[in-house]
Amino acid sequence: MSLKKLLIIGHTFPEPSTTAAGRRMMQLISLFKAFDWQIAFATNASPSEYSEHLELHGIDCHSILLNDASVDAWLLKLAPDAVLFDRFLTEEQFGWKVVEQCPDALRILDTEDLHFLRKAREIAFKNNEPVNFYTETAKRELASILRCDLSLIISSVEMELLSRQFHIPENVLFYLPLFVDEIPQSIHSFEERKHFITVGNFQHAPNADSVIYLKESLWPEIRKSIPEAQLHCYGAYVPKNISSLHDEKNGFLIQGWLEDLDAAMKQARVCLAPLRFGAGIKGKIMDATCNGTPVVTTNIGAEGMSGLAITASTEDDFIQNSLEVYLNKNSWGRQQQQAFHVLEHHFLKSNFQQKFFDTITWIQKNLKTFRENHFIGQILQHQSLQATKYLGKWIELKNKQL
Repeated sequence: MSLKKLLIIGHTFPEPSTTAAGRRMMQLISLFKAFDWQIAFATNASPSEYSEHLELHGIDCHSILLNDASVDAWLLKLAPDAVLFDRFLTEEQFGWKVVEQCPDALRILDTEDLHFLRKAREIAFKNNEPVNFYTETAKRELASILRCDLSLIISSVEMELLSRQFHIPENVLFYLPLFVDEIPQSIHSFEERKHFITVGNFQHAPNADSVIYLKESLWPEIRKSIPEAQLHCYGAYVPKNISSLHDEKNGFLIQGWLEDLDAAMKQARVCLAPLRFGAGIKGKIMDATCNGTPVVTTNIGAEGMSGLAITASTEDDFIQNSLEVYLNKNSWGRQQQQAFHVLEHHFLKSNFQQKFFDTITWIQKNLKTFRENHFIGQILQHQSLQATKYLGKWIELKNKQL
């Protein structure tokens, strides 16, 4: 029996050491490999210095071009059993070609997080106004979800938003958060740790804002009570406005990217994540928990991760919670054990792996009926395919004439 073939069309090459999105992609790859799928990865992006070497994982990598007929012939030859789109943007770009050349392939969308939700919250925060979900980005992302056979949703809150607010059929959604393989066993003690840590790729706007917020408002108050404490800020792609915040005198240290972030996490006593906007679930909170490091965060940071972190609703609460868990060994230990309990019951890989493949297998076996029952998706597929297809072909023709 030949192996089933999965094609992943990536928005970028995964960077698991710099982004939660990169870690997410590697977790998806691990799920398919556990069930012996043969995997090909294609993207029109270029690798970076932080990109995972997918070839070392037995994955065939391919460079594909936008609006180029060579992709059609390649898809037809590859003939995948399933295609996974990395974010709705890649489904918009290549989905119509997959439909034409591989009509019987299961189409899966990994949303990473809901982009329209993150962007709407960012706009609302910056303009000090209520969040407006009903945007052009929402129309595009929701249409992409409806066109696909199955969409992977990383947060339970986003699952509820899609089903209740936008009435997306629940059978085309699958809840699959970031997960852990096992609960950590050996960790550093309270006494072995010191200082605070914060983590995040600085190309991601919520992370950059979080560090600025720490520097301007939160850290000065925390350090008044713990003058010997330092805050170590780790993350790739540090821009000048963030590097300029480095302040050794006041213990605010911009450290940049670190290859072994787990080692730094194990040495830190508390992780701070004062996110003021964003979506999905937060890799930094999962990483800290896995290293036994209690986290203090906001309501946005804790979304979809209830119990993994200490949640503060106000600035004063954030400061006081940070001081309490840093200075009080009992509070620190209670939060650590609670977070481990939540990991075990809600974020273990074994809780999701078999159900994920049972769902995929069932849809594949009943694909024709499944799509007929989800006919609104077929309508959107037909209409958007026609528009995207002819725009793409016009660009192809224009490129040939240049």
